[in-house]
Amino acid sequence: MNTPSTDFSGPQHDRDALLKQANLDGGFFNFINGQRTSLSHSLDVVNPATGEVIAAVPDADEAALNDAVAAARHAFPAWAATPLAERRALLIEFIARIKAHEPELTALLTAEHGRPLATSTWELTALTDAFGPTLVNLELPAESADSPFMGRVSRHYTPLGVVCAICPWNVPALLAMMKILAALVTGNTVVLKPSPYAPLTVLRLAEYALDLLPPGVLNVITGGDALGPLMTSHPGFDKVSFTGSSYTGKRVMNSVAGTLKRLTLELGGNDPAIVLPDADPQKIAESLFWSMFMLNGHACICLKRLYVHESIYAEVTQALVAYAAHIKTGDGFAPDSALGPIQNKMQFEKIRATWAQIQASGTRVLYQGEAPDAGYFFPVTLLDNPSDDAPFVRDEVFGPIRAIMKYSDLDDVIARANNTRYGLGASVWGNDSEQLAQVAGRLNAGTVWINQHASLSADVPFGGHRESGFGVEFGVEGLMSYCNLKIVAAR
Repeated sequence: MNTPSTDFSGPQHDRDALLKQANLDGGFFNFINGQRTSLSHSLDVVNPATGEVIAAVPDADEAALNDAVAAARHAFPAWAATPLAERRALLIEFIARIKAHEPELTALLTAEHGRPLATSTWELTALTDAFGPTLVNLELPAESADSPFMGRVSRHYTPLGVVCAICPWNVPALLAMMKILAALVTGNTVVLKPSPYAPLTVLRLAEYALDLLPPGVLNVITGGDALGPLMTSHPGFDKVSFTGSSYTGKRVMNSVAGTLKRLTLELGGNDPAIVLPDADPQKIAESLFWSMFMLNGHACICLKRLYVHESIYAEVTQALVAYAAHIKTGDGFAPDSALGPIQNKMQFEKIRATWAQIQASGTRVLYQGEAPDAGYFFPVTLLDNPSDDAPFVRDEVFGPIRAIMKYSDLDDVIARANNTRYGLGASVWGNDSEQLAQVAGRLNAGTVWINQHASLSADVPFGGHRESGFGVEFGVEGLMSYCNLKIVAAR
């Protein structure tokens, strides 16, 4: 998976027709034990490009959670006993149904996210054409060996049981489906909670599995902040898979400790990139820009701290400013919008508070674009050589503000890049392959890219160091995290 498409040209979009295609009036339900369910209490869903309420979803309570967990536990033995080939075939059909509904889902995702249609298409295509099929077709290794003390020893991977999956708002469809597919293909059942800020597309996806998967295998419930802790502390779950902020991830880890659940945490990042003096500023400017601003900066693996050698600092920043000047921030249904709004009001207020810090610090702004006044928009902003100790450099900024810093000494800049409590990703850019490899080897992160940033693949494990996570997703190693390891020793 690479960064979203940068081609935003095309015919004028008919906003009303697209909203009709999204079928917002069709209603949104929770799914428990193969049934659509609704509750007396609901949560409003807002289009962040307009600030308008576009739909409502059920606000699940503890009773609904208990029903979902009971359904998943009841369904687990039969699903675990289903042959892998049958489970895999059902999941491939699930992915195919999503692909068949891509136009509707694209419109729905843009309606609840505000983002450009091209970015919504990218997320869904990445799911159906790359990530989904790759993940469900991975094979867990069948290993056996002779032990001088135990005889013939074989390794077996068995499902854990019921998985609690909690998903974020930034890439809602792709991240939810990757948790669903990983859990189900390994024989587990699932109760999934999407973000209350972006639940609509996930609920629509679950509709397509309603008559496909056995009742109770996939349950989806929506709710606010109170629901998450009820899920992570629930004794009926065998594993929690959480994607979100490092702050919340720590609370999740504390919550699961009481029942010793298996745990995967994919958390925040403050990814650095080092541009070496032999890099070509014009050649790398576009890639650097989208590495920083993909998904409007709403990605844990965005490039967030850019270190440029002083000999080419002016050229690199000029090239970035020139590229940024052609990028429009606006409503995702407008044909020329390349970036959308901040996805929700809570995050919008955080970005505004960060901007107030920047202004108070006297940091020079290299570039700030334009953005609509309505909705939760904030313009693309590039900062000129702020201090590494500034809170908006030290802490993750989950939005379209990025810091560019100078360096002169390579050893010093590697130390600066590694001086963070995070460790999700990092990158190095240049032309000397030997030096690039040496620098990559010294950067402390779960994934280090060379002349690229934020590319992922479902067959390659992904996880962070330090406060960026616990365990991995994707790859065979990610699937193993949904399994018990069982050793059979025979003489």
